[in-house]
Amino acid sequence: MMEFLETYKQTIINGVIVIAIIIVLRILTNKLHNWLSKEKQRKFPGEPSKSLNVLKRILNTLWVVLGLIALTFLVVDETQQSMLANEFKTVLYIGVVLALTVIAASMSNTWFKYDIKRKIENEQDPTSFQFLRYVVLVAIYFVGILLCLLAFPSLKGVAQTALGGAGVMALIAGLAAQEALANIIGGLFIITFKPFKVGNLIKVTDTMVGRVVDITLRHTVIRNFENKMIVIPNAIINKEKLINYDMGELKCCERIEIGISYDSDVDLAKKIMQEECENHPLILDNRTEQDIANGKPIVRTALIKLDASSVIIRAWTWERSYSDSFQLKVDVLESIKKRFDKEGIEIPFPYRTIVMKNNKD
Repeated sequence: MMEFLETYKQTIINGVIVIAIIIVLRILTNKLHNWLSKEKQRKFPGEPSKSLNVLKRILNTLWVVLGLIALTFLVVDETQQSMLANEFKTVLYIGVVLALTVIAASMSNTWFKYDIKRKIENEQDPTSFQFLRYVVLVAIYFVGILLCLLAFPSLKGVAQTALGGAGVMALIAGLAAQEALANIIGGLFIITFKPFKVGNLIKVTDTMVGRVVDITLRHTVIRNFENKMIVIPNAIINKEKLINYDMGELKCCERIEIGISYDSDVDLAKKIMQEECENHPLILDNRTEQDIANGKPIVRTALIKLDASSVIIRAWTWERSYSDSFQLKVDVLESIKKRFDKEGIEIPFPYRTIVMKNNKD
């Protein structure tokens, strides 16, 4: 035992030193992670620390792998030490590149989020910055992956070609589907021509109505009135005929239609609809000075259709925004129904006539 310790004394000492260095590096990494997390929460309260957690795992894994290579280096012969030294350099290079990539992406993401939040607070349009944020993050990770590929001789040619720029489009076209490219181009069109912005209220179809909360390279996210997120690929939303309620003038005209029976008083029904609409606090007086001078009412009503079992009366109302028009419509439909019941105006419903016949032998 003493001879073994005497023979491998220096190797054992070097191994203990390597293990101690690994432990110290992991402790320092954890302390650095805790300090950065506290600083981030102090400057950006509520901001998640996913990138810092990823960086911590990368560094801790890097120290362990490098330590294992160093320990192996101590016990192998000289013919294998050169190979291990190359492996050590490769692992160190990849670890450093991954760590720097995560740091660059995290800093860029945090800066964009802070700037987007500031623009929203100042009532400025953050759409371009929100889209550019994803472009920058994709570019950072793309470059980081290519730099990692340079560490492998068999893949160095592919990485150098991509970094040189000559094969970037070919590489993307080969790896990405046609639909993915269409979504990216669609996102660029949305940012360039701006049919809608982040925060706008849009209607794509009858089942897809809500506010735009995000525009990414692949899709657009809207939050509907049920507080559910609807994810629509950019290629699809570019082909749809959508309604943007926040583009241009915000005021809008709501058409309220109610059918009454043929036996009911049409003039009385028109008067009730007009009064209930004009008495609503969200109604907007959209009349010109000439209309007011000519005595035109705020709400116009008219009989627009003679249906099979009902007479259709329409009221045209103006509101300051789409949200006001929706609220006014649901309110006045209820108040008009109550007034109709009180005044004897019948809203028709299906009748069924049953004829009973006696069979004679």
